[in-house]
Amino acid sequence: MAKWGEGDPRWIVEERPDATNVNNWHWTEKNAGPWSKERLKELLTNLKIAQNGIDCKVTGIEKIDGEASANNRKGKLIFFYEWDIKLKWEGLLAGGTDQVKGEIQIPNLSEENDVNEVDMIVTIKGSGEEAQRVKAFMHNVGRGEIRKQLKEYIRSLKEEFSKGLILPKKGEEPVKPDNVSTITSGFNKKINMDPVVSTQNKKQIGCKLDTRTIELSEKFQCRAQEFYDAMTRIEMVTAFTQGHVKMEPEKGGKFALFGGNVTGEFRELVPGKKIVQYWRYKQWPDQHFSEVTFNIEEKDDHTLVTLKQELVPVSEVDQTKNNWQRLIRFNLHQIK
Repeated sequence: MAKWGEGDPRWIVEERPDATNVNNWHWTEKNAGPWSKERLKELLTNLKIAQNGIDCKVTGIEKIDGEASANNRKGKLIFFYEWDIKLKWEGLLAGGTDQVKGEIQIPNLSEENDVNEVDMIVTIKGSGEEAQRVKAFMHNVGRGEIRKQLKEYIRSLKEEFSKGLILPKKGEEPVKPDNVSTITSGFNKKINMDPVVSTQNKKQIGCKLDTRTIELSEKFQCRAQEFYDAMTRIEMVTAFTQGHVKMEPEKGGKFALFGGNVTGEFRELVPGKKIVQYWRYKQWPDQHFSEVTFNIEEKDDHTLVTLKQELVPVSEVDQTKNNWQRLIRFNLHQIK
């Protein structure tokens, strides 16, 4: 290991007088969920949309399901948000007699999608020529106005939750939100462990399987404990899988990742040194598990991680290896 004063300056505690999160090296997180719900309600409720003799208004929010968070990782801000929103609206055609009412479903407001590409499903209650004209107006014009409000939500989310996440170094002024660089779509792109559609009977138990072993190694510019945390801390695993994670990081503890496509059990945990798991794809034959071993070795200027996965069905070796390589590349980007 490097001697004091000779190593990576990001690791030196004296850079901050309070010795807290030196150079913003460690992962910090703020829950932006409650704030986001209030902000979305504020921006969308009573939103008026009028043009060419058609007057419409968002009258309320029927549903806001999801989550949002702001994270600081090594001086970079990373925002995660994923919302499923249902709006109620009403409109009237100029000279019309009947108030048209309907709903707008926004199922995928997230950092993975550009706001201009966010899906919106416009529906109405009832039928008739007037109702169809008002619906077409909301589909063509109303969606654009709603997307403007969603853009404002994202802008204000970043502004509000940049405050206090990036800590100033010794002798520096507090960091202003305008000076903060953020990572969104490139970092937050969802990573999946794509399963292989197997032709084998998954209900078959005790069958003889032809299996192989996968071995990979990679260098990470981080400390060994940081890689260990990235694989065992639920908030960090959630960050790079961008999906619901179940994880009990203890011997015998279970885990489920990627929508349940990958499940298993921790068999051995040595902080900063080793992780051993029983690991399986959902479509593998019942009760068949591979064994995955991460050996983590901290060097002078990097950490070497070797992965060994035994008992992988031969028909799925290539795809499983490709998935690990994608995941490792993504983790390299996260930890750097």
